[in-house]
Amino acid sequence: MTDPTTDGTDPTTEDTEPAAHTAASTDDPNENRRQVLYWRLLARLFDPEEQAALESASVAVVEDIGLPAELLDPRASVDSIVQRHPDLAAEFDGLMVPAADEDGRDRAAEVRRAAMVSKVLLNVLATGSGTVSAGQLAGWQSDAGWLERALGCKPGQLRGGRGGGGAGTGVSPTGTGGAGGTPDLGTLIPEIGPELAAIEADLVKRMQLREVLADPALAARLTPSMSLIEQLLRDKDNLSGVALANAKALIRRFVDEVAEVLRTQVAKASVGTLDRSIPPKRVYRNLDLDRTIWKNLTNWSPEEERLYVDRLFYRHTVRKTTPSRLIVVVDQSGSMVDSMVNCTILASIFAGLPKVDVHLIAYDTQALDLTPWVHDPFETLLRTNLGGGTDGTVAMALAQPKIAEPRNTVVVWISDFYEWHTDPLFESMAAIHRSGAKFIPVGSVTSSGRASVNPWFRERFKDLGTPVLSGHIRKLVHELKTFLG
Repeated sequence: MTDPTTDGTDPTTEDTEPAAHTAASTDDPNENRRQVLYWRLLARLFDPEEQAALESASVAVVEDIGLPAELLDPRASVDSIVQRHPDLAAEFDGLMVPAADEDGRDRAAEVRRAAMVSKVLLNVLATGSGTVSAGQLAGWQSDAGWLERALGCKPGQLRGGRGGGGAGTGVSPTGTGGAGGTPDLGTLIPEIGPELAAIEADLVKRMQLREVLADPALAARLTPSMSLIEQLLRDKDNLSGVALANAKALIRRFVDEVAEVLRTQVAKASVGTLDRSIPPKRVYRNLDLDRTIWKNLTNWSPEEERLYVDRLFYRHTVRKTTPSRLIVVVDQSGSMVDSMVNCTILASIFAGLPKVDVHLIAYDTQALDLTPWVHDPFETLLRTNLGGGTDGTVAMALAQPKIAEPRNTVVVWISDFYEWHTDPLFESMAAIHRSGAKFIPVGSVTSSGRASVNPWFRERFKDLGTPVLSGHIRKLVHELKTFLG
């Protein structure tokens, strides 16, 4: 080994150059300010006790950059801050969406962004412990909506509620809504959607829900969400009087909001192919001008510079509409609540389409034929019994007799397929597929599209030629409209 003191180099210079570089990199006051704010964020997330030095340093930073001191008050909601400082609403929208690559860094802007990001994250992620009031839940839902907006999403979208276009939950009237497309959340904050849903579910469980529902003033402060609806559906048999009436009002409100979103998705989905066996209706609005001109070009008179039209062509507008039977089978066990709510509403929407005969079956260890109430998702959900094990064979016993004309039938089976009787259930499903009916296995039906599916079933469905659909509800809507249109 060469002796460093005799190899002709200056060890003092080599040792001090990196140190000098490091010092230069932290001399920027904005960089130091940003680090203070993020150190405070981490400290408050992992320890609810205040770190006096970090708190005082953060107060100095916020005041120095001209932001309101309320950003550091854990009791202040984002709504209240925006109401007092309306100009901040636009800054919160899209706050955490990755910006396009730009030359150079605006370190002052990074400090401002760090202060606002810290506020949103702390309000949503640091929920404490103990009993939760209706007001605290409403406040958290509002702040969670602002976090979703900061990520470029609509309030409720990442929590699996009215994702994709419903009315916002607890959004300040001074706000402007989502700011564009959804970013790549996998690189920004991993699994943020399930995390938000889990926090909300925990808050609902910590709330004395029955006492809240019994008080109309407190119940009015609740904002319906998937977690809250799940709890209401599980507890509905233990409610009565005012509490039951308030629970039903919340369920109805949530159902109506989700239904509005799903109706829009159904309306936008592609429909069936044109029926060319029916002659086009010969009216002016159906006139195909381009084709008419093209087919009459042989009648062009160069001398007169005039095109003589002796034949008109019209567009086909009639689409094939075959009377179809749609059988929806939904696993209502504890892990499939989101799917149960969405599919109940979706089935009611398709039941309203002309010439579509919709049947709805829910199951856990027992099966329930909900077809008589399929047009009213509210009444359907009140008849569900969430929880329990999973035995799809009991649902199959109800579904198979409904397949009168296989070629004219589609069976949608929504489950995670963690079943008690795997082999006999799969054989029954394969028999439906071989009969000529369209069999669509779906992992789940959520707004986020996340689906956990038993790999045993997933591989066999793939071999059968009926791969499990992704859990995103838009894909199921597209599949159904294509078949039923």
